[in-house]
Amino acid sequence: MPPDRPDFHGMSLHAEIRTLGDQALAASRLMINLSSRRKNAILAAMAQELSDRRAEIQAANVLDIAAAQTAGLAAAMVDRLTLTTARIDAMIQGVREVAALPDPVGKRLSKSVRPNGLVIEKRRVPIGVVAIIYESRPNVTADAAVLCIKSSNAVILRGGKEAFYSNQAIAAALAEGGQKAGLPLHAVQLIATTDRDAVRHLVQMDDRVDVVIPRGGESLIRAVVEQSRVPVLKHYKGVCHVFVDQAADLDMALQIIENAKCQRPGTCNAAETLLVHAAIAPAFLPRLAEMCVRRQVEVRADEASRQIVPAFLAASEEDWYAEYLELILAVRIVPDLAAAMAHINRYGSRHSDAIVTQDERHAKQFLQEVDSAAVFVNASTRLHDGYEFGLGAEMGISTDKLHARGPMGLEELTTYKYLVRGTGQVRK
Repeated sequence: MPPDRPDFHGMSLHAEIRTLGDQALAASRLMINLSSRRKNAILAAMAQELSDRRAEIQAANVLDIAAAQTAGLAAAMVDRLTLTTARIDAMIQGVREVAALPDPVGKRLSKSVRPNGLVIEKRRVPIGVVAIIYESRPNVTADAAVLCIKSSNAVILRGGKEAFYSNQAIAAALAEGGQKAGLPLHAVQLIATTDRDAVRHLVQMDDRVDVVIPRGGESLIRAVVEQSRVPVLKHYKGVCHVFVDQAADLDMALQIIENAKCQRPGTCNAAETLLVHAAIAPAFLPRLAEMCVRRQVEVRADEASRQIVPAFLAASEEDWYAEYLELILAVRIVPDLAAAMAHINRYGSRHSDAIVTQDERHAKQFLQEVDSAAVFVNASTRLHDGYEFGLGAEMGISTDKLHARGPMGLEELTTYKYLVRGTGQVRK
C-alpha cells in the first residue's frame, strides 16, 4: 500500500501543503516571464523525459494495477488506470501537440482609445496557481501539467491513491525534464500522500491557489466543492444521451450508440441513456438488442421497450439519473422530439447529448434547446474531448457556465487583465 504520509521534514500535513502552496506561488511569478519559445522547449524536454523513462513509468503502473486488482476494482476502473504502450505513446504525443498549439498568453482581446486619450487593452494572462484533484487515470498528470505550463500557470497535482506510483513517476519525469530546459523549480508539484486531509488543506488555500479543478466521480467533486474556499471548475457527472429520431438513418444510429456506449464505457462522455422515437422503435430496438448481446451490454428499459424486446431488464426511476460508467444502458421510448428534450433537460447532467436525425429542423431545434456543454447531431458523444475538438490535451470537461464550459484547454486556463496607458489623465 502507498504511504499515507511521506517524509516531509517532520512537518504537519497542514504545513506541508502550505509549503507546496508557497512554492507554487513563487513559481507562478516566474512563469509569467517565459516566452512561447521557452515554454515549447520545456514541453519538448518533458516529452523526451517521458519517453526516456517509459520503463520506469510502466513499472510503477504495474504496482498500481496489482493493488487495484487486489482491492477488487471494477474492470472499467482498472482499464482507466492502465498505461498501455499505446497510451504512453499518446501521452507523449499529447505533450508535443500542446507545444505546437498557439500560446494564448498575451493575446490581445480588445483595444480602445477613450475620448480623453486613455488607451485600454484587454489581454489574456495566466490564472496563476492551479490545483488539479483527480482519480484513477494517470495520464491526467501529464495532461494537466503541460496545459498549465503552456498557459504559464504553476500547478499542484493531487492524484488518486489508485495511481499513486504511476503519478509519482510521471510527475517526476515532467518536472525534471522541464527543469533541464528552464522550467522554474516547483512549477509542477505532486502531493505525494494518500491522506484525504491533504485535499481539504489544498482547497482552503485561497491566498495561494487561484482555481481548483477536480476530475473524477461525483462524490469527489461534491466533497471538493463543499470544502473549498477557492473557485472550483467542475462537472458532477456525465449522464449523456443519444436520441434516435423518427427521421434517423438506423444504420448510423446503431453505429453511433455502439461507439458512444461501448468504445470506453468508463469515461464521462460515454452514453448512459438511449431515447428512441416511438415510430421507429419496433424496427430499431431488436437491432439494438442484437448489438447489446454481442457487446455484452446490459439494457434497463421502460415498459414500452420491453414490450418489443422482453429480454430487456426493467428500468427504475433511478436509472434515468444514473452514470453507470460500465456496460449498462438505459433505454426509453419517447413520443416525439419535445419529449426527448424534456427527458434530457430533466435527467441529464448538461454534459454531452446527441440526436441522430436526417430532419434538419429537428437537428436545429435539438441544438438550440438542449442545455448541455456539447450537443451533437449525427455524431457520438465520445467525441466531446479536447483532442477531438482540436484543443490538444484537456484539463477536463466543465459543465459549469462560468468561467469555462466544455473541454478545458489552454484558453480556459487563462483569465484577462486590462492594460491602461495614459499621458497624465486624472478623473474629474
